[in-house]
Amino acid sequence: MRFLMRGLVGLALMAIMIGFVGFGGLRLYEAMTTEETARRRPASERSYTVNVAELTPEAISPITTAYGQVESWRTLQLRASSEGRLVDVASKFRDGAAVAKGELLLRIDPANAEFQYLDAEAALADAGAQKTEAEEAIIVAEQELEAARRQLALRKQALERQIQLKDKGYSTAVQVETEELAVASLEQALNNRLQSVITARKLIERMDLTVQRAELALENAERVLNETTLVAPYEGYLSEVDATLGRRVSTSETLALLIDPAALEVKFSLSTSEFSRLLDASGNLIKAPVTVTLELGPRSVEIPGHIDRAAAVVSEGEAGRTLFAMLDLEPGTVLRPGDFVKVGVEEPELREVAVVPSAAVTEDGRLLVVDDGDRIREIKTKILRRVGNEVVLADVPFGTDYVRERLPQLGTGLKVTPRRTDGVGTAAPMTAEAPRANRGSGADETGPPGDLVALEPERRAALIEQLNNSNLPENRKARLLALLNKPMVPKDLIDRLEQRHGRSG
Repeated sequence: MRFLMRGLVGLALMAIMIGFVGFGGLRLYEAMTTEETARRRPASERSYTVNVAELTPEAISPITTAYGQVESWRTLQLRASSEGRLVDVASKFRDGAAVAKGELLLRIDPANAEFQYLDAEAALADAGAQKTEAEEAIIVAEQELEAARRQLALRKQALERQIQLKDKGYSTAVQVETEELAVASLEQALNNRLQSVITARKLIERMDLTVQRAELALENAERVLNETTLVAPYEGYLSEVDATLGRRVSTSETLALLIDPAALEVKFSLSTSEFSRLLDASGNLIKAPVTVTLELGPRSVEIPGHIDRAAAVVSEGEAGRTLFAMLDLEPGTVLRPGDFVKVGVEEPELREVAVVPSAAVTEDGRLLVVDDGDRIREIKTKILRRVGNEVVLADVPFGTDYVRERLPQLGTGLKVTPRRTDGVGTAAPMTAEAPRANRGSGADETGPPGDLVALEPERRAALIEQLNNSNLPENRKARLLALLNKPMVPKDLIDRLEQRHGRSG
C-alpha cells in the first residue's frame, strides 16, 4: 500500500514537471516567432509637420537704421558792435523766442556814435573846402605861368633886335648882354611858375585822398551809429540770451545766438560695411533718401531728406563714417538743434533676392529646403542684409519651399510634412506625428517648440555671461547654458533672462 502511494506521488510530480517544461517551451516558441515577425514588419518613419514657404524673387530697397543728432549749419552770434549801455531791449529778446527778419532786438546808447558821426561830417566838410581852395589856387598858378611865358617870348624878341643892331653898329655889346640877362631871369621865373603849377596839381590829388578818407570815416561813423540798434538779419529762434535793460556791454560781446530753423541737418554714423553700400561704382557717395523720425511720446514726427556729405576725417578711436543729411523742412518745424532722432537710410535697390524670417537661416547663411520627396536638404546661401526680423538672401533656388523655423530636431534627410503659411504673422509651432520622448527636465525652460529664434553672437555672449554670473543651481544653469549654445534658442527663455537683467540693473 505504501509502495502504491509513493508511485502515485512520483507520477504526479513527473506530470507537473512535464507541464512546466511544455509551458516553457511554448513561451520560448512564441517569443522566437514574435521577434521574427517583428523583424519582418517594417518600422514606421517619424515625420514632422513644418511650416514652409516658397522662395520667390523680389526687388527691395533695404532700410539701414541709425541714430543721430540734429545740428544747425546756420547759427549767428549776435554781438555788440560798440561799447555802451543798453537803453532799449525788445520784449521778444528771450530764449526760445521767434523773431522776424528786420525786427528790432535791442539798442545801445548812441551818444558816442552820434558824436563820432558829427565829427566825421565836419572833417569831410573841411577836406572839401581845402580841395576847393587847391582847385582855385591852380587856376591862378596856370595864369601866372602863361604870363611868364609871354614875357619870356617878348624878351627873346628884344634880344634878337639888339643882336641885329649890334651887327649894324647901332648897339653895343653891353646892351646885348643886358638883354641876355633879362631873358635868363625870365626863364628862371617861368620854371618857378611851372613848379608852382605842378605843386598845385599834386595838392589837389592829396586833397582828393583826404576827401576820400573823410568819406570813409563818415561811412564808418554812420555804420557804428546804425549798429547801435541790433536787428534780426533773418527769421529764426533766439538762444543763450544775455542782455538786460541798463546793462553795460563791451565791444564784440556775445549777447545771443540766432538759429535758422530752416537750416537744420542730421549728423549720424554708419559702420564701414553700411557706408560701403552707399557708394556708386566710382566710389562717390550717393544722395540716398533718408527719413528722420523724432519720437515725441506717443507721437512720431517724420521728416524726409537726403544724404549730403560725409565728414572730412574719422574721429580718433571711432570706426565707420560720419554722415550729414539735409532735411526737407516745412515752416514751423518741431525739430531743434540737439534733438536725438532715428535715421532710416534707403539703400540702392536689390534685385533677384529672397526675404526670409531670421529664424529660418543660421548666422553663416545655411537654409533648410524641402525637396520633391518631402525631405529636408541644407543649402548654403549668401546673406546680404539683416533687416529687423528678416534676412535678405542671394544665391537661393527660387521656386523651392524652405522651412520658416529652423529647429534643433530638423536635419538633412529628415521626412517632413510641409504646411504652407502665407508668410504674415507668426506661424504655428512645428509638431511631430510620432510621439516625442526624452525632452528632459529642461522642458520647462524652453516653452513651445515653435517659439525659437536665432541669436546674434553679441547678444548670445551677453546672455551667457549673465547666466554664468547668476545664483541659479548648477544643474539648472547647465541646462540653460546648453539651450543658449544651440543655433535656435527659446524666445521665452531670452525674454526671462533679459527681464531679470533689467530688474537687477
